[in-house]
Amino acid sequence: MKTLIFLTTIILFFGCTQKPDYDLIIHNALVYDGTGSPAWLGDLAVVADTIAAMGDLSQQKGVVELDAKGSSLAPGFINMLSWANVSLLHDGRSMSDIKQGVTLEVMGEGRSMGPWSEEMVEEVAANQTDIKYDIKWRTLGQYLTYLEEKGVSTNIASFVGNGTVRQHVIGYENRAASEAEIVQMKDLVAEAMEEGAVGLSSSLLYAPSGSADTEELIALSQVAASYGGLYISHIRNEGDQLFESIAELIEIAEIAQIRAEVYHLKASGQKNWYKLDSVFQMIESARDRGLAITADMYTYPASSTGLHVQLPEWIRKNGIEEMIKSLKNTEIRARLLNEISFQHPPQNILLVGFKSQELRTYLGLRLSEVAELRGSTAEQTMIDLIVEDDSRIQVVYFSMSEENIDKKIQQPWMSFCSDAGSLAAEGIFLNQSTHPRAYGSFIRVLGEFARERNVISMEEGIRRLTSLPAGNLKIEKRGSLKIGNYADLVLFDPLAVQDKATFADPHQYAEGIAYVWVNGTMVLEKGAHTGATPGQFVKGPGYLEK
Repeated sequence: MKTLIFLTTIILFFGCTQKPDYDLIIHNALVYDGTGSPAWLGDLAVVADTIAAMGDLSQQKGVVELDAKGSSLAPGFINMLSWANVSLLHDGRSMSDIKQGVTLEVMGEGRSMGPWSEEMVEEVAANQTDIKYDIKWRTLGQYLTYLEEKGVSTNIASFVGNGTVRQHVIGYENRAASEAEIVQMKDLVAEAMEEGAVGLSSSLLYAPSGSADTEELIALSQVAASYGGLYISHIRNEGDQLFESIAELIEIAEIAQIRAEVYHLKASGQKNWYKLDSVFQMIESARDRGLAITADMYTYPASSTGLHVQLPEWIRKNGIEEMIKSLKNTEIRARLLNEISFQHPPQNILLVGFKSQELRTYLGLRLSEVAELRGSTAEQTMIDLIVEDDSRIQVVYFSMSEENIDKKIQQPWMSFCSDAGSLAAEGIFLNQSTHPRAYGSFIRVLGEFARERNVISMEEGIRRLTSLPAGNLKIEKRGSLKIGNYADLVLFDPLAVQDKATFADPHQYAEGIAYVWVNGTMVLEKGAHTGATPGQFVKGPGYLEK
């Protein structure tokens, strides 16, 4: 694979009368500005944290000048669904995402790092696994400020999770909220929006988020809408009830008058693959009516979540802790063994995350293989593993079609996510396996889908990684290369960008990203992390400075 050699010149002006015009000039790059317009060959200059000039800067001087001939320059990429909220507390370098060109992590799928009650803090502390951290915040804004001050390489933003505000007010009770409780939840959403949340999220497959009915979600969305926020949702069902679940999101958007996005859009399970074209039609029809409906995706045909979602909804509805208590009951176990109907065949379920050190011997095996090793059925093995690990157990589900991945990528309103932490291929992160999307979801847009297979053009792929999500989030001065915007920049070799992570060996960094700047500070230099942590708390449109 071709490796580009970049010429970096540090210009010293001892005894020189001409002062440098800029802090940084990148010369001779093929510039993709993030708008989807054709790329152009030229230069870009930076002063402090801001793009200061673009065009022909061959006669200008910079403190640092870099000849990028043969390379492409783009705005920093935006991860619309990041689970880096804990991994960044341990390692702020954001290695697996920085090496793909990601400069903004957007967190908070249904559950956010605030607002937390004291009881919630105790629960979070008790459920920490390999990564241990002190909880020095209570609200979402305090968490994001804490992370910024601690030091992170990427910028950070977050939605406020409906599951978090519901637990704060109601706990895990699976019931409709009272009017007074809805008022309390609305107040918490308003507080988070004023602190800088980019909108309201839900994750309706899981408790307690899914205990909210449509009316409750509309009420909270109306608050987020009043601050200019986005409603984004892991819809209630991505398989058998896919149409109904998309219809609910559209209804919420229409009544609450809010922009809305579907998290990691998919048609899950082979019998549901045919539904995706109709989902596209539903979204296009809503957009034709003036509703701002969008979606995001990861670039793989396999999802990843808890093994516990294969259990019936009635045993999951009150949360993980109560579910595990119930699974220890002999009568309930007997009932479950008669009721379990796998949504995905056990041979399509890959085990990637355990709390228990002993059970980690099963990492990288399929549920069917573990059942055979134990001399048990897949149903019994699943229940036993969840109880023994005292957790939901992280797994990968091979549940989607490659054809549908291509179709999703071609939709003009589709942005991208990892739905994963930002990890490092070292240290504590190697204690667990993971989904390769943590290391490859974004780079595949440039390599696999643009360069190799022409499913999408490079210009359009970069637009969907940058200006599209920035516009959906109403983030100012990011997502495009424009004078006055923040200098979040990615310089890459278009012939070398490639994902390396696999399901069998996921902890492998992407290749081909040579330089990354975040707020004008170089974070990646010739593919190596500089150790810099210039990431900022990027605040939503409703932020009120206090």
